[in-house]
Amino acid sequence: MKKRSEQLIDALKQHDLDSVFVTSKANVFYYSGLYAEAHERLIAVYIDTSGRQAIIAPALELEDIKHTGWSHDVITYYDHENPWHKFKQWLTSTGELPQTLAIEEDHLNVVRFHEIKELTQNGSVQNGQNVLNNIRVIKDDTEREKLQEAARFADFAIETAVQHIQPGKTELDIIAEVEYALKRKGIRDMSFSTLVLSGDKTASPHGTPSTKPIENGDFVLMDLGVVYEGYCSDITRTVAVGHVSDEQQAVYETVLEAEKRAIAACHVGTPLGQIDDAARSVINQAGYGDYFTHRIGHGMGIDVHEFPSMASNNQDPLQAGMTFTIEPGIYQPNVGGVRIEDDIYMTEDGPVSLTQYPKELQIIK
Repeated sequence: MKKRSEQLIDALKQHDLDSVFVTSKANVFYYSGLYAEAHERLIAVYIDTSGRQAIIAPALELEDIKHTGWSHDVITYYDHENPWHKFKQWLTSTGELPQTLAIEEDHLNVVRFHEIKELTQNGSVQNGQNVLNNIRVIKDDTEREKLQEAARFADFAIETAVQHIQPGKTELDIIAEVEYALKRKGIRDMSFSTLVLSGDKTASPHGTPSTKPIENGDFVLMDLGVVYEGYCSDITRTVAVGHVSDEQQAVYETVLEAEKRAIAACHVGTPLGQIDDAARSVINQAGYGDYFTHRIGHGMGIDVHEFPSMASNNQDPLQAGMTFTIEPGIYQPNVGGVRIEDDIYMTEDGPVSLTQYPKELQIIK
């Protein structure tokens, strides 16, 4: 945590900021080690360039804070107390009010923004999102290990799902089997709501699982991920049940080739948008361009979706240490869809796939 806060202080100075007020669950965890759901209560980390650091949290989180290794000030409050008043008292007793305070604009609600404006009085409140994002985008060795383990559990989850797929089982049946098996392995949280779709429902990239029975001739699309020690995984596999048509086979092979091309396009220094282009060109040439309706992937770490976006217009260079998804898809309304997704860790020597479940088309008999 010390190295991370030092990086953040250096970045604040480079951007002429003297302090930051972190409120998102992911960034609170990144800088303090506290992995907690705030609900309606305020949980935040304050860091400034003078060296002051504090975590502000409900008193009910105190025992968990003690186990994080946090060595700086802790400001706790009971539900009948105003945390902003206690925070201001701490600020004034330890030094001066911040003059240029960075916040997470995409996380902070309007009520809390007004509290911060009042707190800083004549100070400037600025968006610190890019400062925070750029630090988290490069994963260290410890983070890579946790992401690798999260990916192993994702592979296990897909394997479990495939073992239970058969005609007559419902989409929700498969989800229940997967999440039960993961709980028995010690996984408490999924990184997002587990997705199992079958038949023509696979044409919706983020459809809603239901009690629809799986039938022979269906594609079954599974998109899932787990949280392991605060870090996420995200995998998608598509399998067929009973048999496939020539068109289904063609769509699947197109998506698979698109994913392979995108991964092969991953080189340090390559503009991120070119990775999307590599996959999209395969799908366009096969005549399915109108049915690839999303970007090739997204950054991943503590949040399952985080910086950077792997969209075609992103010209930022790929860097060693980035972790991201590659997930091309083809989705034909009233017909069905295919998506194949892997978690990729970028090294100086090239991309490494953290997820390893086989990608060749499986037909479940």
